[in-house]
Amino acid sequence: MILDEIIDQLKQKSNPAYHAGMLRFGVDNSKALGVPIPELRKLAKSLKKNHQLALQLWDTGIHEARILASMVDDPALVTQTQMDNWVKDFYAWDLCDQVCGNLFDRTPFAIEKALFYTTHQDEYIKRAGFVLMAEYAVHNKTADNDVFIALLPIIDREAWDDRNFVKKAVNWALRQIGKRNKILCAAAIASARRILLQDSKTAKWIAANALKSS
Repeated sequence: MILDEIIDQLKQKSNPAYHAGMLRFGVDNSKALGVPIPELRKLAKSLKKNHQLALQLWDTGIHEARILASMVDDPALVTQTQMDNWVKDFYAWDLCDQVCGNLFDRTPFAIEKALFYTTHQDEYIKRAGFVLMAEYAVHNKTADNDVFIALLPIIDREAWDDRNFVKKAVNWALRQIGKRNKILCAAAIASARRILLQDSKTAKWIAANALKSS
């Protein structure tokens, strides 16, 4: 299936009500067609993995085409340069989360990039760092505890950031690390208790929410 045919299919699957509803969930829909995620997953399944197609889909600039790109790309072929280029295009939390959870967290440098992105000033790039941590904790079943214990000081360090899409991702990363096993649960609780002591309303919210769900 060529690119033009895929874009035509996306346009046919567009839903005006869904498009309007994106705004209610804080998603910028200015570049979107209004295609629900389940429809994108069905289309991705029919396309299978195709790295070159993923790059072409991303270059269209269409919101759903970019999410679809994250579903059909091959993580073994993704480069660090590609990751850096794509995160610069993040302008909505759902695009950030889908790309990180469908693709980036499965690359061999997911943790390296997570650490790097958490130092960035841009809200969505910084969010990507913590979403990568959360998604890696969910999807990488064989990673050692030490990998996640090393992430907790970064979570402690950035808990002050009161930007909505950053603080929620920091909280998400902390909770997902704690859900992996008893050892990491204890480590995450200790981290939350340290964060709770910070002189920051945002930090206290992150910690209290994480402790409540532990």
